[in-house]
Amino acid sequence: MLNAPTLATATADPLDEAMRRVDDVIRERLASRVALVNQISQYIVGAGGKRIRPRLVLLFAEALGFDGPERHELAAIVEFIHTATLLHDDVVDESALRRGRATANAMFGNAASVLVGDFLYSRAFQMMVSVNRMRVLQVLADATNVIAEGEVLQLMNMHDPDLAVEDYLQVIRFKTAKLFEASARLGAVLADAPAEVEEAAASYGRSLGTAFQLVDDLLDYEGNSHELGKNVGDDLREGKPTLPLLLAMARGRPDERALLRERIEFGGEQRLDEVLAIVRRTGALEATREAAQAEADRACAMLDRLPPSRAREALLEFSVRAVNRSS
Repeated sequence: MLNAPTLATATADPLDEAMRRVDDVIRERLASRVALVNQISQYIVGAGGKRIRPRLVLLFAEALGFDGPERHELAAIVEFIHTATLLHDDVVDESALRRGRATANAMFGNAASVLVGDFLYSRAFQMMVSVNRMRVLQVLADATNVIAEGEVLQLMNMHDPDLAVEDYLQVIRFKTAKLFEASARLGAVLADAPAEVEEAAASYGRSLGTAFQLVDDLLDYEGNSHELGKNVGDDLREGKPTLPLLLAMARGRPDERALLRERIEFGGEQRLDEVLAIVRRTGALEATREAAQAEADRACAMLDRLPPSRAREALLEFSVRAVNRSS
């Protein structure tokens, strides 16, 4: 049986050459005079990943008629920012597995991971200056600030079984969707697109990012560690109340709600099988996927502003595969 295509393979053909150039830029800009910075940077970037955010920069630039070399630089920048957030995230979450192998903090320690994350952030800002466009600086400075706020919001929401769904969604919009939004917007900025087209691109990215995170949260209860590249049940272990748990709390019997409340408050992996059974029985997984599909549909609708092109078709396919994936 063939594996389900990933978001990355969805657009591999039209972007092969451009993504090779982005990878070249990433390798060039990772270089540091400090050996440990090189070692950790290469370790996490070399782990691969879907490269969704760089692809959004490239696809929107292409869809709007821009083919200058700045698109490769900006695509590498958003990947550096994303990688920095992963390094910091894994320390905060005490994660041990990402993309199918040990996290950088598990390999090199928390202090080194945080500091190399800082290096990647600062290198990204050095690269922004080279593009010499104030609008680019504004978009990325705003995005990194909102992402940081999202990280703090998520920390505040940990172990809170009474978290409102809207507060959970706000974390997603800040922490995950904001960089998707910025990546899509940057493609439009490079092309000097009209304001309404730039906003449509940003809305596409925001909705796609929200759908992507909703499915990520769903797969934490539905997937398997081999396909996900991380441990199933990590969110529960961390006491992180995501949509599947919040919906199961709202729909469950009193005894089930009591168990879910306890597991959110205390975290850990105890009684994971019981929690999974409740989440499945209450239809929380299906409802989460439906919420993700609604966001993906909103993303698709934003593409009506773009002229027909292979890039537009790839963006449409992106929004479909954001929901229908297993990793």
